[in-house]
Amino acid sequence: MTADPAATRIVNPDSYLEFVVAGRRVVARAWAADAVREALAAPTLHDWAAARTERDVMHGRGACYGVTLPGAEPVPVVVRRNRHGGLLRYLTGERFLPPTRAPLELANAVRLAEAGVPTPEVVAYALYPAAFPFVRCDVMTRRLPAGGDLPERWQESDAAGREALLQAVALLLRRLEGCGAWHPDLNMKNIYVTHAPVPTAYLLDVDRVLFPPEGKVARRNYERLARSARKWRDRWGLQIDEEALARLASLAMEKD
Repeated sequence: MTADPAATRIVNPDSYLEFVVAGRRVVARAWAADAVREALAAPTLHDWAAARTERDVMHGRGACYGVTLPGAEPVPVVVRRNRHGGLLRYLTGERFLPPTRAPLELANAVRLAEAGVPTPEVVAYALYPAAFPFVRCDVMTRRLPAGGDLPERWQESDAAGREALLQAVALLLRRLEGCGAWHPDLNMKNIYVTHAPVPTAYLLDVDRVLFPPEGKVARRNYERLARSARKWRDRWGLQIDEEALARLASLAMEKD
């Protein structure tokens, strides 16, 4: 492993640093930079996470790994390799044109968090040269508290639990409206809800989030999510009816 301290660039003095480790460009939270440098003794962050003895394997677009980032205060994180979906997965797979979507994910995550929207904290991302002009990219995020995606949580909950879920998701929708954030792919799978006395709904896949200048996002976010809920009901038997969706709409339009 080699690193050039002189090449370190302060992206934000209280937040993120940018540096290069053996030809691999990295952006990391300042408090995590040393641990990320050490992790890159492995070829990639994904390789490092895959080799950890204590790891949880998760599946999305390929394997993701839940591991602990060492340090004075160890931090649970999730490391994933960015991969294309749709038809592009067969053409370019995990190869992207630089700078990839990771900088957008980071910028959106920071902007949303500052606006009070719960979303996974981006701890670091790293870019690795691939066949020119492409690169590969790994993203490390802080692991969320115990919970599950919205369909999973809905199916396992009783009536009182489902009301709590509607309250949590409605609060998320109101917070998105508050900062003018539109998620054009807002669906049941990219809302994660914690297992807590008062559940919290987190927004995932934030690289898709847009901030349209007109700012009229409340109805679009709700309708996109409701369309996803009906799809889950019709295709996979999710027990969510129109009364529940109307309740969500009513809660989402309330003012905090």
